[in-house]
Amino acid sequence: MYLPPRPKPLPAVVSLMRAALRGDGNLLDLLPGSAYRMDIGTLGWSRRSTFIVNRPDLVRHVLIEREEIFPKSDLMVHALKPLIGDSIFVSSGATWKRQREMVDPALSMMRINRAFPAMAAGVEDCATHLSKKATNGEAFSLDLLMSHLTADIICRTVFSTQRLDEGAAHEVFEAFTIFERSVAQVEIKRLVLDKAWTDVPQKPEVLDACRFIRAQIGALLDESGQGCDDIARALAAVHDTQGVGFTREELIDQLGVLFLAGHETSASALTWVFFILASQPEIVARIRDEVRNVCGEGPISFEQTKKLIFTRNVFRETVRLYPPITFLPRVALEDSEIGGRFVKRGALVIVSPWVLHRHEKYWRDPDVFDPDRFLPERESEMTPGAYIPFGTGPRICSGAAFASIEAVLIIARLVQSFDFTLAEDQPVRPAARLTTRPVKQVMCRVRQAGAP
Repeated sequence: MYLPPRPKPLPAVVSLMRAALRGDGNLLDLLPGSAYRMDIGTLGWSRRSTFIVNRPDLVRHVLIEREEIFPKSDLMVHALKPLIGDSIFVSSGATWKRQREMVDPALSMMRINRAFPAMAAGVEDCATHLSKKATNGEAFSLDLLMSHLTADIICRTVFSTQRLDEGAAHEVFEAFTIFERSVAQVEIKRLVLDKAWTDVPQKPEVLDACRFIRAQIGALLDESGQGCDDIARALAAVHDTQGVGFTREELIDQLGVLFLAGHETSASALTWVFFILASQPEIVARIRDEVRNVCGEGPISFEQTKKLIFTRNVFRETVRLYPPITFLPRVALEDSEIGGRFVKRGALVIVSPWVLHRHEKYWRDPDVFDPDRFLPERESEMTPGAYIPFGTGPRICSGAAFASIEAVLIIARLVQSFDFTLAEDQPVRPAARLTTRPVKQVMCRVRQAGAP
């Protein structure tokens, strides 16, 4: 009965005071204990009404059936615009449909069997890097390691290049950290006091971080020159029904989404996986036994990853407890109704995978880490629509299969060779900003598997 870190559920007013006093923009601290029991309800007091929707049929109503009434919230759009412009992740209506029609053919190049060799090569380079850490006993940031690894894999699969070296990866990680900690979307004062559709100025350090990340993506795009058979070139070549393609800035917008979704969200999920494994040797032993039985001692093939059922379930359970995207905020474009509740125009309507995945109605022991809850014989325990780590409906993450295979490969390969341990007695607290990450970086050490 392992209970990984989570905020203590408190009454609504106390939760608001906790979030305000800490002042670090952690939206998880705002969630009252009642949020994990309600079907739909308000999140305390705010100038604009703020609803949280938990019942799966109501989630479907907001995200799928009435999507045109509940587009991405203005807070999220304003927060992400300096980083990814009016890209497919935040656009809506005809703009989103045009972009989706243009982007989908290029994303077919992310077919797993095609990308797997590049993915495996990136993981092997990471294993070589960790072997040096195991030899010298050096402590390292687990967050940074996973950020570097997933950025490397994205570079190999999207840009056909390995040019994002360790120094650049570190700078991108730091820029994402600055962006997530300081972007105006996570300022609780604005969330509570601002009117709907208020123009939100971003801080200079946020804009600098966005410019740096976009410059790195632009450099990778330029290096992925003519003749390269990769997603970047495919996006550059695509045209809409009027024969119009993406401008260079629009290309950076769309590639920024791929970089954010394929790098930052995957890194956050894998950070939580290896944090949990560092304190759960029984889970590590089960993964290692499964890898040995399925793959032997040699390389792990694409077909073999499909047979690593327990390893996959460890990942599935981790993203249940720590979904990469914590909140899916929407805004009501008109007066409407959800589950018998009147929703005023301009209200925030929040679907939270974090809350839905820990809801007391839909999960037995919802805060317990239990990978076996995904076994076929326990399928009857699952509530349809209560598990949405990659979203749902037409805007479901198109890279979900890629991310799942990537995670299984990384977990299996690194556990095959290494034991992770926490470097020190360090408090680890989850934070929700744009992704679900530890408040402070988790410091680890590794040793060769089975070494004393």
